[in-house]
Amino acid sequence: MAISIERALELIYSHITPLGVELVPIENSVDRVLAENIIAIRELPNFNNSAMDGYAVSLLSLGETVQIVKTIFAGDEVADDFLISKFEAVKIMTGGKIPKGVGTIIPFEDIKIDLELESQNKILIPNSLKPNSHIRFSGEDIKLNELLMNIGERITSSKIGLLASQGISHISVFKKPKIVVFATGKELKMHYEKAEPHQLYNTNSPMILAKSIELGGYVAHMKIIGDSREAVQNAIKNSLDSDLIISSGGVSVGEADFTRESFYNLGFQPIFEGVEIKPGKPTTFGKFGKTAVLNLPGNPTAGLINFELFGRAIILALSGDSAKYINRIECETLETIKIKSGKTTAILGEFDGSTFKQISNQAPGMVKSLSNSNGFILIDKEISEIKSGSIVRFIPTAFKWFSSFQYEIISR
Repeated sequence: MAISIERALELIYSHITPLGVELVPIENSVDRVLAENIIAIRELPNFNNSAMDGYAVSLLSLGETVQIVKTIFAGDEVADDFLISKFEAVKIMTGGKIPKGVGTIIPFEDIKIDLELESQNKILIPNSLKPNSHIRFSGEDIKLNELLMNIGERITSSKIGLLASQGISHISVFKKPKIVVFATGKELKMHYEKAEPHQLYNTNSPMILAKSIELGGYVAHMKIIGDSREAVQNAIKNSLDSDLIISSGGVSVGEADFTRESFYNLGFQPIFEGVEIKPGKPTTFGKFGKTAVLNLPGNPTAGLINFELFGRAIILALSGDSAKYINRIECETLETIKIKSGKTTAILGEFDGSTFKQISNQAPGMVKSLSNSNGFILIDKEISEIKSGSIVRFIPTAFKWFSSFQYEIISR
């Protein structure tokens, strides 16, 4: 019996847990998912330093002529007992450690040039000084023992910078899900093979492979298997060391559809069989022990839309990603959309930053509409028309848009 999209996602999230953990260098951790909390082990900055090139002076130096006693560059060692008095100044460069007694930094350009004083290595301090100007204080960016990153966060280039600021060289991350992708059908050929006039190129598997990699998965292999029980069963047996098997085609009840039968004969435990969605109702999810299985429809549009909903959820959950839930962008529809009510319907389209426009000439077996869209909306089964200017919930497919919270994603 087919279930709702929401219920299907609930079942996926309740049956999928993160994989094991491995240690990796931070420079190899881009797009991996943290398996530990990161706590600050040093303050940043770890000493008071100058935010400008200028003069470091005491607040007691208002209107005084002071002697420049030292020049400090970034990285210079400054003795802890070095103290600036009322009649002294230090020429300091950006990042330089600030000595004791300094109350403010005066940028070079704010000091009036006096050639006579300059010849004596002296400057005249203005009659007004703002305390703490251009001083970066110890710990103002990061405090000791501060929680910097949470388990389940995905590593980005900026987060690598944060890790490096703490002197962290290696981090614990969840392992990448090992994924096997295959399609059934004697009419199918891979894109690098010759297709006869009565045959088709397999579009589903390369698309699913690419999306799986985008989501952080590792695709062990991709292949086409013949429409025979023996071929399908052998392919399944050879894939049981993976974390996720994704198949497309052969999940309906046609006479030559052996995929479903083969899975059950080998001990497949279904979690749901069929989803109330158009297109893609035959989508099935279950497990062989620890190996998750997602059977998708063979039609390209139906297969990829259902992968975006359910395959994406499985891969992100296996990856330990806290942002595993589907996010959406609320926007206006540019034109009236008419559909047949009775099933939750997916409509491919393009979001331009403010409005959604449906792709013309879209059907479950088409490929070009997938390429021309950057996402889709889901229309509730009770609705037959969405008028122009109505607010819809757009689900992106061509750019990453995930959330740490599970939002309502059906447009009603």
